[in-house]
Amino acid sequence: MKLQSSSLALLFLGFLLLSSTPSSTAKFLVEKNSLRVTSPDSIKGTYDSAIGNFGIPQYGGSMAGNVVFPKDNQKGCKEFDESGISFKSKAGALPTFVLLDRGSCFFALKVWNAQKAGASAVLVADDIEEKLITMDTPEEDGSSAKYIENITIPSALIEKSFDDRVEYELWTNSNDECGVKCDMLMEFVKDFKGAAQILEKGGFTQFTPHYITWYCPQAFTLSKQCKSQCINHGRYCAPDPEQDFSTGYDGKDVVVENLRQLCVYKVANETQKPWVWWDYVTDFQIRCPMKEKKYNKKCADAVIESLGLDIKKIEKCMGDPDADSENTVLKEEQDAQIGKGSRGDVTILPTLVVNSRQYRGKLEKGAVMKAICSGFEETTEPAVCLSSEVETNECLDNNGGCWRDKGANITACKDTFRGRVCECPLVDGVQFKGDGYTTCEASGPGRCKINNGGCWHDARNGHAFSACSDNGGIKCECPAGFKGDGVKDCIDIDECKEKKACQCPECSCKNTWGSYNCTCSGDLLYIRDHDTCISKTSSQEGRSAWAAFWVIVTGLVLAAAGAYLVYKYRIRSYMDSEIRAIMAQYMPLDSQSEVVNHVNDERA
Repeated sequence: MKLQSSSLALLFLGFLLLSSTPSSTAKFLVEKNSLRVTSPDSIKGTYDSAIGNFGIPQYGGSMAGNVVFPKDNQKGCKEFDESGISFKSKAGALPTFVLLDRGSCFFALKVWNAQKAGASAVLVADDIEEKLITMDTPEEDGSSAKYIENITIPSALIEKSFDDRVEYELWTNSNDECGVKCDMLMEFVKDFKGAAQILEKGGFTQFTPHYITWYCPQAFTLSKQCKSQCINHGRYCAPDPEQDFSTGYDGKDVVVENLRQLCVYKVANETQKPWVWWDYVTDFQIRCPMKEKKYNKKCADAVIESLGLDIKKIEKCMGDPDADSENTVLKEEQDAQIGKGSRGDVTILPTLVVNSRQYRGKLEKGAVMKAICSGFEETTEPAVCLSSEVETNECLDNNGGCWRDKGANITACKDTFRGRVCECPLVDGVQFKGDGYTTCEASGPGRCKINNGGCWHDARNGHAFSACSDNGGIKCECPAGFKGDGVKDCIDIDECKEKKACQCPECSCKNTWGSYNCTCSGDLLYIRDHDTCISKTSSQEGRSAWAAFWVIVTGLVLAAAGAYLVYKYRIRSYMDSEIRAIMAQYMPLDSQSEVVNHVNDERA
């Protein structure tokens, strides 16, 4: 029974009533306990368990306690003090029952380590489908005899079927340059992510990612090919992504990223959020593709940071890829490749394993959902298996790892049926531009209306300044009188100290926020445009001279205008008299005597 801390804490967190009712029906005695779960409701009921053949069972009595599954040392083969874990109950609280996975060491050693850490009882979850067996003591030797006789707490083995979750595995690869097969795999991961996370968060499934590695034969570990395609001196290898040893990325780059993705899962699992693995894998594929030369640690760390994971823990989990020693994580992966029980070896990518049954070829969301849902017993399947669609809002959890401006309440996260996308938004007609993950900046007209365009701004003493300007761009520039990046801050320039203004001999400079004040000694007047001081008297005399000049000019203009009007009047009068004289020659006028230059012509 393979159990993980994140979902197990949810699945088994509750109170158990453990009562012993030993019984025997065969020559080989298997003593059983009645194990009653009182919460949560999803597994409430009574189950059989086999008591351990060591310790002190409470025959005829009962115990009630709170079940805890450790986040580390989940098989209990090491002392819990090394991980800083204690199971001692607080005053007034129920005793602690520790749930451990079977395997890797003796049953008795698991119980002994838990007892030393303060446990009141131990439940061991079987890892294979079988009838209950007795947890017997190991053959005594010097080391085991010391702790076996000191075990004083009861213990019991529970069946694998006790956990009604469906377990499934996806054998995958971080290589995105293997053609159509890689494209189909990543398309499936993005398409199935939303459903997978709902099933995992609800405690319905137990998902584990896996990665295939190969090893280089001992005789070739020092060859150029092995060094470029393997890590840890040939122990863990992957094929060259481009099938060309002379260019692009090497197989060891793929192995390192596969290892990082495994550690992302392990660290996320420790924080009770194993489903974050789906976010990391899809984001890494989008943000760090090989084609754009971003398939590297720097890009991976940026994705990890955006998802709120501990980079140092992940690096510690990965270990040293150059060390001439085994890597614990990758060694477990190679062991997991080997078939167990009804499941054969895993040799083809991608491979989906649901309850030990393998599915290969092209993976589709609908088919995979059917395979997973068929693993539940009838009437125990979650509601998602009975619905036609799966919906989730990933933007509610850590903003989906996308960019966000908390001050303006603006986000690049857009929830979709298949998960979420990180795209810079359009807000009130203003388009934000950027990668959607780490940066989004307002651009174009009106950008300063949205949180001041993401630029610096401040106001003091009734004066306000901003580094944003609606000039169609997205750059933030500090205004005149300030210096800085224009985004986080703009610092006032001391024009006086830096001698940028008010430098004439008679000038006296005083710096102000965003500007300066300059005064002149005596009766001098400061001219800001020319950065100089001039005499106020000279200024007044100059103004008087200019006034006299303009009075004279105005008088001349008026005189010219009057002369022009007189001239026009006399010309017009002369023209009128000439016209009248001409007309008098052809017709008598009543007032001929009034015509100038007219002579009477009398004939006999």
